[in-house]
Amino acid sequence: MRTTLMAWLTMPLLAVSASAQATGGAGGAGGTGGAGSAAQAARQAAANKPRTIDGINTVWLEELTQPEFRDLIKDGYTTVLIMTGGVENNDGNLSMNKHNINNKLLGEMMARKMGKTLVAPLVTLEPGNAGPNIQPGRAGPMLSQATYTALLFDMGNYLRSMGFTEIYYMGDSGGNGRGMQAAADSLTKVYADSPSKVAFKHIPEYYNHTSVIQPYLQNELKIPEGIKIGASTGTSGLHEELGIDATMALADPQSIRFAQRVKAGQAEINGIKFESLKWLQELGRKVAELRVNTTINAITAYRATLPKP
Repeated sequence: MRTTLMAWLTMPLLAVSASAQATGGAGGAGGTGGAGSAAQAARQAAANKPRTIDGINTVWLEELTQPEFRDLIKDGYTTVLIMTGGVENNDGNLSMNKHNINNKLLGEMMARKMGKTLVAPLVTLEPGNAGPNIQPGRAGPMLSQATYTALLFDMGNYLRSMGFTEIYYMGDSGGNGRGMQAAADSLTKVYADSPSKVAFKHIPEYYNHTSVIQPYLQNELKIPEGIKIGASTGTSGLHEELGIDATMALADPQSIRFAQRVKAGQAEINGIKFESLKWLQELGRKVAELRVNTTINAITAYRATLPKP
């Protein structure tokens, strides 16, 4: 299966184009003949008509109408973020949706700060193996690495076909990097000789919990959290840490079971008590801003290497 996948991921541009033409594309009429062509032409004409109602203020691609999106592309919104999360075991206090909650918060912040940037529908599942055994209550679901990489390849390729010229992959879970890098590298090779230059890039700097956030909390803010810098488990013995609790509380206090933990006298992590929800959320704002700025700085540095138009 791996051999088949890699052969497909590295197929030449002409093969990609030929396949799309043969099937009519996901948005096409799908058939041949006068009736199908006429219907497709009528639909295309309708799609090209000027909008008669105001659009909304959103950075989320799926929240736009097609005419709203069309007009944003014309206005230069040609950068898109593909953000990957997952559903996994985060021990006793945190929603299994942890990574997706962070991506929803940070994706919005990044796109607005970058300007003329949209966010693709979140990739909410991560790679993992089911295995032969039944484990009632295990976290998931997850996708095989082959399926995951193919999914990311297809997303990037389709976003290219929608008019985006800069496509950035970034993940909130450490195991996602391999698939994102493979998809970005494969798409770069496929379209290397295309006259329409499109940049596909994995931004590993986005996943900066241990490299940026832990040192910031402990060394700059002088918060003595009981977790070694670089580790994912601290003195509480859980796959949980203060920086992640803070951003999740900012997005949705229920996701860290804040009220339940207060009631049970467990509003703390790794030796740090939550002074209040307001205190934790204010810390979350600082952490979120640092994560966003670190990521945007990496994108800016990469953009400086791109050919000038």
